Amino acid sequence: MHSRRVLQSIPNPVAVARTALCALRVCASRREPSHIVRSLLLVLAVPCSLALASAPALAKAALPPDLAAKIDHVVNEALAKSGVPSASIAVVRNGELVYVHAYGEARLDLKTPAAPAMRYDVGSISKQFTAAAILMLQQQGKLSLDDKVAKYFPDLTEADRITLRQLLSHTSGYPDYWPQDYLMPDRKLPTTPTQIMDHWAKEPLNFAPGTQWQYSNTNYVIAGAVIEKITGQTPFAFLEKNVFAPLGITDAYDANLHALPAGDAGGYHRYALGPLRPSKDAGANWMFGAGELAMTASDLAKWDIAMIDNTVLQPASWKAMETDTLLSDGLASSYGLGVFVGRFDGHRMISHDGEALGFTAANYVFPDDRTAVVVLTNQDAVTASNVMGQAIAQALFEVHEPGGAKALAQAKAIFAGLQHGRFDRSLFSPDANSYFDATALHDYQTSLAPLGKPRSFTIRGAEKRGGMQMRAYTIAFPNTKLVAITYTLPDGKLEQYIVFPAD
Repeated sequence: MHSRRVLQSIPNPVAVARTALCALRVCASRREPSHIVRSLLLVLAVPCSLALASAPALAKAALPPDLAAKIDHVVNEALAKSGVPSASIAVVRNGELVYVHAYGEARLDLKTPAAPAMRYDVGSISKQFTAAAILMLQQQGKLSLDDKVAKYFPDLTEADRITLRQLLSHTSGYPDYWPQDYLMPDRKLPTTPTQIMDHWAKEPLNFAPGTQWQYSNTNYVIAGAVIEKITGQTPFAFLEKNVFAPLGITDAYDANLHALPAGDAGGYHRYALGPLRPSKDAGANWMFGAGELAMTASDLAKWDIAMIDNTVLQPASWKAMETDTLLSDGLASSYGLGVFVGRFDGHRMISHDGEALGFTAANYVFPDDRTAVVVLTNQDAVTASNVMGQAIAQALFEVHEPGGAKALAQAKAIFAGLQHGRFDRSLFSPDANSYFDATALHDYQTSLAPLGKPRSFTIRGAEKRGGMQMRAYTIAFPNTKLVAITYTLPDGKLEQYIVFPAD
């Protein structure tokens, strides 16, 4: 982690760094001489980006220090293990941005520390924004999700059978024009959405519409072309006015047309286990509608808060986006419109990851918990962003309540004792002692002992009930999970300690 004390003589270091970033982007867009760009990078790196690198101050609220420290540990450990150069994260809790932080090196050539104000390509996370634009146009009465593709592009394969909804849910059958995780020679040259559609959306379908789910970037190029045909604007231009501006997102970047400027994160890749190398850029329009966005983690978190609060789009549109698409045989696809839908450790989760040349990203939203996690990294073809995102989410859902740490230690010790035939009756109430008769103790020992030592033992919930403190624990082993439910009386005695298989 690059975090140093900022000199008191520097006025408003966040503002200074943002100003330098803006100036750098202007220079990059005007192709200013490289020595000017280099000078501006040094302005960012020493010491202003280091002020931003410790920028939880950008968040409205704050995490408890121990939880922030745990998140820092998770990210730094993942970066060390994976060798990924940097990560930028944002955490939403109770519907508010509570933590923003950047780690590692955003650029290796000039050893530029990552800063929260830097943008990263978010890849296919862009798809939910394209879906949102289609839903917004439906709200305005300009189209319907049930419109056939033939209404807009009649020459595409079976366009009279495929709906816009099937495009957005990846159930159309159109073959994917770019499933590879590397840059092919033709992708270095500019293209147009029409050229992509003429090649890949005029081939035979991979399956009959609605019968299967198969991820295909081609679907979103067509959806983006529909947006452009109706509005006369690219998907990015439409989003700028109708989504980004209302959410206060002023820094989103159209990476479909140009690589990120020097003041943002640089993308990297490896050949096998070789050294990190700068990634090459695709030609213009290869990411049109399917993966064009670059953003800061905190700006993506603003979108997540809109999803949680059902703003920008109407509630019915959010519901459509987050509803699992059913195939023609009635099976669920686990995908809505531009997002995966599922559960994480019992919590409803709306998510998507993203990969662009040199970048990977993960975005997890838990609407019912008013919580979200954003992780952006600057290396492609790795799983580090998902590893970090899931570990951060797990840390957020761990229960922190008075007496919880002591109770957890006690619950672990009791479990280990039961595995080995030991039982301290002084810890339990008369009722609980009656439960643990000879048969119960025998069954607990013989069924739990073969499992060995738990891989993890975590508290998953706590509440008051019947004048007692209830706590729920998850006990994980390599091949199974158990749940323990305890009730503690006001005098500290345990009224219950019951273990059963997790669902």
